[in-house]
Amino acid sequence: MSNFKKSLRLALTGGGNHNSFGVPSSLLVPPEIDLAFLDRYARKKWEDVLHFVVSSVGYKSSLGDGSGPNKGVKELLIAGRLVDRRPNGSLGITQAGFTFLLQEANAQVWTLLLLWLEVLGNNKSSGLDPVDMLSFLFMLASLELGRAYDTNALTEERRNMLPSLVDFGLIYIPQHKRSMFFPTRLATTLTSGGNSLRTISEGVTAATQSAQTSQQSLGPLGGGGEQQAGSVVIETNYRLYAYTQSALQIAVLALFAKLNMRFPDMVAGRLSRASIRQAINFGITADQIISYLAAHAHEQMHRTAALTNKPVLPPTVVDQIRLWQLENERMKTTSGFLFRDFTDDKDYLDTARFSEEIGVLVWKNDHARMFFANKHEQIKDFLKTRKRAE
Repeated sequence: MSNFKKSLRLALTGGGNHNSFGVPSSLLVPPEIDLAFLDRYARKKWEDVLHFVVSSVGYKSSLGDGSGPNKGVKELLIAGRLVDRRPNGSLGITQAGFTFLLQEANAQVWTLLLLWLEVLGNNKSSGLDPVDMLSFLFMLASLELGRAYDTNALTEERRNMLPSLVDFGLIYIPQHKRSMFFPTRLATTLTSGGNSLRTISEGVTAATQSAQTSQQSLGPLGGGGEQQAGSVVIETNYRLYAYTQSALQIAVLALFAKLNMRFPDMVAGRLSRASIRQAINFGITADQIISYLAAHAHEQMHRTAALTNKPVLPPTVVDQIRLWQLENERMKTTSGFLFRDFTDDKDYLDTARFSEEIGVLVWKNDHARMFFANKHEQIKDFLKTRKRAE
């Protein structure tokens, strides 16, 4: 028992040669690297990830450009179906991507890390063991924020993980001192249930923080007194006002609202059938839009709802958003060609049967001698052949 107590005390204090909690670096730490620097670094890295997910809408794919997160992170977001490639070559947010934006920041980090583990686990040539990778992530969570650790004390497999962790913003490695690394707050709170990451930045707050949790004290990565419990006001006439300076929150709102005015600390717009349909085409659901508006409703809306014993969001707006989604689901359009005015039943039936056999028939009406097909080239050749045979 005494040996166990001694070994446990040794492990908890970082002693011994097992390196269970990392090996502190003996090198001199550059004076510019402090907690504030690491927080700014982590904030920038994570904002880049969220901005890429949000701003993927309407932009051409540019995985190789220098903007936003590293190319590997962009490809990971695509592999995880948080954004996907559209037929025209552009990238677009998916329903899973919008759900990702609505998660708490800690859950967002784990979502990305688990995607990373899954991708590398399926890639046998990577030489990385998912179990060891997960163990290393838990070790990072136990490290001391702001302290430098020795990269040379890590195994080769774990050193190979460092570039990806840098891309995610979980660690920082100085350019001129590659033999040391610093865990950021994104890493040291991986296993905590606290709120320190819910306010990693104004942008993360806009995309992740619910109205209830935002009333709690802000974490060290937050915007301090600049943050608000909620910023969005929605009226019964579908007009929307958001008191925010966050480019990320504005980009999220633009996914489902038509924004037409912008001031230094406010944007104004309107929910419309077209804007909601656009969001639905991106894969965002009506319930997700409603949840986002409720989570980010201005505190004045909460006070009014409490005094009048009514819902925070106007019921007419909630119902209309759902109706617009139902409209979109009820009617679907198909591009194609209508064939009609056949001379007799045999001519019509033979042509319709041919279009069905080649898989281009969408609809037909035998009584009216007409049918609709999504392609016409082979049908056109078929009709020419029949005409020559006659």
